[in-house]
Amino acid sequence: MQLNLHISKKSSNFAADLLDMAQKNDIVKADSASMQPLENIENLIHIIRGKQVMLDRDLARLYGVETSRLNEQVKRNIERFPEDFMFRLTREEAESSRSQIAMLNGRGHNIKHLPYAFTENGVAMLSGVLRSPQAVSMNIQIMRAFNAMRHFLASNAQVFHRLEVIEHTQLSLVARQETTDKKLEEVFRRLDEGEATPKEAIFYNGQFFEARVLLEQIIKIAKSRVIIIDAYVDAATFEMLDVRAKGVKADIYSGKNLSNMQKLHNSSSGLEPIDAHVWKNPSHDRWLIIDDTVYHCGHSLKDMGQKLCAIAKLGVDADDILKKIR
Repeated sequence: MQLNLHISKKSSNFAADLLDMAQKNDIVKADSASMQPLENIENLIHIIRGKQVMLDRDLARLYGVETSRLNEQVKRNIERFPEDFMFRLTREEAESSRSQIAMLNGRGHNIKHLPYAFTENGVAMLSGVLRSPQAVSMNIQIMRAFNAMRHFLASNAQVFHRLEVIEHTQLSLVARQETTDKKLEEVFRRLDEGEATPKEAIFYNGQFFEARVLLEQIIKIAKSRVIIIDAYVDAATFEMLDVRAKGVKADIYSGKNLSNMQKLHNSSSGLEPIDAHVWKNPSHDRWLIIDDTVYHCGHSLKDMGQKLCAIAKLGVDADDILKKIR
């Protein structure tokens, strides 16, 4: 399945605007013969090292400048681009990205220089480096593409999780030199029986997206109720509950009054209203209750994956937990 993201507004004098941008920032305008037509931005977003990134050559084409000139401007401001904003691809990664592009639009690129990859934060920083209205305008479109891609991946989390389980199983097969067909058959059997649902997971610094996908996948399992017990709740916590099935009740217990946030969210949600409560007895830890199953969360749900943390399924009575805080 492919998203259909398009640049929503194209100016008739777009080439003139890009030339003006180049002149203001001492970046040479790319030769018109070498320029390629703008394409769906989501096709330019790759998953590399577990992160959504765009490559320097694609960004340069969108901005209408030579790749070398864009990178020169970045190097002049290198202190603004730490490793989690920008990194250089290995040859293997570059070859993989080239293969993806060839499959998407039928054309490849000869790799003469290993490209730089920019994360969403890195792309956002580019608008400040280029300092032009055109760069800001283009970055808005790119940010929307990143956001839409996140929603797409989150809504298909279960499919991607199955693919990941199969991939890890295949790697294990190679290591053990076992028969692929036999092991794949076992994987599919376990998936169909629901045994592949993770009982615990560890997230490292910066794995916010991966944590969010897993949390939403767990919430989708609920058949009757979802309960969040968390001292640090914001709009993102409420939004996370929007993936639950219709008819599933949702409650949030926290240490502060969330009535205004609750009313605002419920007014725009088509699901069962979320009830927010101020607990009587504080909880130091964070908890996620799915029906009668309890998950212990090592970080506030809204921030899971920002730092090293974990989530684990516990074999405890959910109502016992609720009695302690109500």
